[in-house]
Amino acid sequence: MHASEIQIRDPFILKHSDRYYMFGSSDKDIWRGAGTGFDVYTGRDLENWSGPISAFKPPVGFWGTDNFWAPEVYEYGGAFYMFASFIGKGYKRGTAILKAEKPEGPYLPHSQGPVTPKDWMCLDGTFYVDNDKNPWIVFCHEWVQISDGTVCAARLSDDLTKIVSEPVILFHSKDAYWSTEVYSPSNNMHGYVTDGCNMYRMQNGKLLLLWSCMGKQGYCIAYAVSATGEIDGPWKQADKPLFDKDGGHGMIFLSFDGRLMLSIHSPNDTPNERALFVELKETEEGLEVIR
Repeated sequence: MHASEIQIRDPFILKHSDRYYMFGSSDKDIWRGAGTGFDVYTGRDLENWSGPISAFKPPVGFWGTDNFWAPEVYEYGGAFYMFASFIGKGYKRGTAILKAEKPEGPYLPHSQGPVTPKDWMCLDGTFYVDNDKNPWIVFCHEWVQISDGTVCAARLSDDLTKIVSEPVILFHSKDAYWSTEVYSPSNNMHGYVTDGCNMYRMQNGKLLLLWSCMGKQGYCIAYAVSATGEIDGPWKQADKPLFDKDGGHGMIFLSFDGRLMLSIHSPNDTPNERALFVELKETEEGLEVIR
């Protein structure tokens, strides 16, 4: 199956052995109806894929019922961990952690409900391990609750079942000049989006944090740079977005042939979302798109 045939949002690439594993929000309509699970596709290049393989199906009694969003998978401590967002009756939206023995799954609940704060509306948790080998979750506190969305971080327990520190705010959406106001009819409110965060350490040691918002030309992705090279920053926004033409929710990986790649979905409208792979290069200060 060619990439152009696969409807997917928030595409996340895991490299394992000699294959790419592409996870993402794979329900046909992630906005409405009960969530059915997450699929994964496998391939040896970034154009032709096999699958889908069912990576996660909610077990009976699973707390999440709707909005199955943005699975990211990391190999850690001899197992594979999926960070994914859900909402359910009696629960605010949050990121939970699932676990499997193989990259394709099946993934089973690992954390007891979401690990993000229970009274916050959160999404798009991503995994980060600092220079002292401490695990963290970096996530977005949603604009639909606080108007000006934030990107936050909290320490995770070593077994990745819960957070063990108070979340700290890394930055606000409005810290970026290109973040434009959006309106939610269902919440009857205006605000500024943060979503799709992902961490990347450059070869020169600089620590970057990718994130997405709404810009003048639609969904866009940019990054901030930590002044200290550590998770607590302070964080400075790049001079301009990486991609601002109706595409976002990105992550960075190195291809098997040595190219630095950005994975995003574009366009941002359902059911037309497709994975788009953008080649990058590192500069002294950050990142640039090659093509």
